[in-house]
Amino acid sequence: MNSKTKYIFVTGGVVSSLGKGIASSSIGALLEARGLSITIQKLDPYINVDPGTMNPFQHGEVFVTDDGAETDLDLGHYERFTSLSLTKINNFTSGQVYDAVINNERKGIYLGKTVQVIPHITDQIKKNIIKVSEKKDVAIIEIGGTVGDIESLPFLEAIRQFKLDKGRENVLYIHLTLVPYISTADELKTKPTQHSVKELRAIGIEPNIIICRADRLLPDDIRAKIALFCNVEQDAVITAKDEKSIYDVPLSLHKERLDAKIIEYLNIWAKSPDLSAWSKISNGFKNVKGSVQIGIIGKYVDLKESYKSLNESLIHGGLANNVSVDIMYFNSEDFEGDADKVKESLNKLSCCGGILVPGGFGSRGIAGMVNAITYARQNDIPYFGICLGMQLMTVEYARNVLGLDDADSLEFNENTPNPVISLMENQKNIGKMGGTMRLGAYPCVLKKNTLAYNIYYKNSKKTNSENNKNLVKTNLDGSVYISERHRHRFEFNNRYKDIFNDGKFVFSGLSPDGRLVEICELADRKWFLGCQFHPEFKSSPLSPHPLFKEFVAVAVKYKKK
Repeated sequence: MNSKTKYIFVTGGVVSSLGKGIASSSIGALLEARGLSITIQKLDPYINVDPGTMNPFQHGEVFVTDDGAETDLDLGHYERFTSLSLTKINNFTSGQVYDAVINNERKGIYLGKTVQVIPHITDQIKKNIIKVSEKKDVAIIEIGGTVGDIESLPFLEAIRQFKLDKGRENVLYIHLTLVPYISTADELKTKPTQHSVKELRAIGIEPNIIICRADRLLPDDIRAKIALFCNVEQDAVITAKDEKSIYDVPLSLHKERLDAKIIEYLNIWAKSPDLSAWSKISNGFKNVKGSVQIGIIGKYVDLKESYKSLNESLIHGGLANNVSVDIMYFNSEDFEGDADKVKESLNKLSCCGGILVPGGFGSRGIAGMVNAITYARQNDIPYFGICLGMQLMTVEYARNVLGLDDADSLEFNENTPNPVISLMENQKNIGKMGGTMRLGAYPCVLKKNTLAYNIYYKNSKKTNSENNKNLVKTNLDGSVYISERHRHRFEFNNRYKDIFNDGKFVFSGLSPDGRLVEICELADRKWFLGCQFHPEFKSSPLSPHPLFKEFVAVAVKYKKK
């Protein structure tokens, strides 16, 4: 390994959503398979300090790290494809950069100089990149947005300077573009790629490798044309062919010799890649022995990116059970209103092996979620509630089993006489919205002889600890601790614990001091569990999360009955 960190900068052109995140993650997976230590960082050009207050319909999922950073969803891909457990320094935005520079100016750090984009903004960007890459063999830096966007220019200028600062032998530029197939002309078109690279070269960045998204492998004449007009070697034109699963991409890019080309350009010593784990995953998807339908009742189902980690975690659960998971999305508002309409909508859930209510904010669609939970409980359909889904599980039980007809969450009804879900004390006087929830990893103690305990304990014995990001700690007294990531403001109201203690409703996971409810379940149902945290943030194809693994398993059994 080299003493100096090597830097790979990944940019995108032509259109957005080409898959820079998957490409960057796959590069990370391939380099880890060669024994290199890596890190991956996402640079987002928007002015928001972080995506925490952004509408899911605009930005998609907010991914949360152990240290409580609200980040871009691509960090979820980075963690799922590699052994990395990322932190707040692995994602930064223009908002964070400008905020840091303005604070420095107010403190007088620039000694009266005129503060400008160059060098002050670009220096801050470079400082953030260097900070994340310490003691790593390779740092993979993904630049958000599309080349040509005005807001990306400071980032592109900063990475242009990197080659001068660190030496050309330590910096590699990879550009991801689109090579569309025009069916009426029966031709693959290279002109969009040519124009995108021309745009990049105009600001001083010469790509070393071009990854071309296409619906087929590029023939040699197309590769030669792109190489000639974009001034790269022909074997540096890599096809990123559409794959059935994103988890086939590392193998696909390896077959195109992308990792070998990276090693060659950066002059890194590395061992031959061991891709056996990825081959096993790929074969697992190709050799499933059945399928199961899981119904997700959510508020943001019109944009599947809003539930990216959730979707992937269910797929991981299917992989662990040798089945494919068919995710059916239901808008929770469809389960509200006219009684006949609600009944008709609820009947559509009968085909599901399991029902899941995910996290969310605001009062829209809440009544529909509660109706779906009632349907699942009354029909003994396996149910999994995450964050909001757990809170509404308690609301539903309070109303329909414990007789508290007006039970509610203070989030939706500030005047409810029975707030079974309430604000934490330290949340009651918060004025700012961003970054003020309970965020990041918190410990949880599992109650013995419960569904949650059995799931975590059983899976902790079977999982390869090197890939397992859900390590269970067992104390001498037999108590079991887990650590999971949170993103919420409201909690179960402890005033109601005694009322819920009816022998059927079980608080199976609590904070170490016993004050916060982390997991609850119904003892008289096949599989009815809610958790306050977000287990989807710790699942990967290499190590499916225990809760998703067991939820899919019981859903398969339910449909076979």
